[in-house]
Amino acid sequence: MNVSQIESIVKYITNAQGEKTEAIIPIDLWHNLLKKLPSIDDESTESGLDLVDEHEPKSQILADLQASIRAVKAGEVYPVSQLWDKLDD
Repeated sequence: MNVSQIESIVKYITNAQGEKTEAIIPIDLWHNLLKKLPSIDDESTESGLDLVDEHEPKSQILADLQASIRAVKAGEVYPVSQLWDKLDD
């Protein structure tokens, strides 16, 4: 379901000026939305990592770290400013 479809089934409560103040959504949609959100109570989210990183296998993290260490030992280092430039692109 895309955003337009969701907006078409949401009902709104307005104030005296006609401004939307509340949204009423069907309970099935509410439950589906909750399933898609990360749990606030999930201890793993306390690490501050992005969800993609949070669920990355430890073996992959270790392999990436080992590759980084090999690159440094081989002299493959870059100035921080160059790394930031790549992020801006």
